[in-house]
Amino acid sequence: MPHHALEITLTRPLPPPVLQRAARRLRRRFGTRLPIDVITTHYPDADHSVLLNIAFPPAVHAALTAGARRAQQTPERFLELAVHRALAEHADRETERLDHAVRHLLAHTTPAYLLAAVGHALTRLPERPTL
Repeated sequence: MPHHALEITLTRPLPPPVLQRAARRLRRRFGTRLPIDVITTHYPDADHSVLLNIAFPPAVHAALTAGARRAQQTPERFLELAVHRALAEHADRETERLDHAVRHLLAHTTPAYLLAAVGHALTRLPERPTL
């Protein structure tokens, strides 16, 4: 079965607390009529954050709440920090992967040729990132 997305466009900015309340009300009002899994904003706010409203299964919600309680944080803050840690770890792994790939390439060419090749590759827009 194909997945579909429903997009709602706001015509004026809202303060983050108002937007968060609106997302919760949207989920409560339409959650019984639509299978809403995630509500998110497309563009970051002034703090470079996006709103991410996820309906967790009860077991996940309970584990999240318990972890937040142990860390003496709100569930929102606990999850925010966990996401930031995961993103930082991903960035570190990606940096290490690229460093390894560059060192491998430099074993077979000169820095000048490699730099020229990278410049050439960057001038072409790929259709999608390669993983």
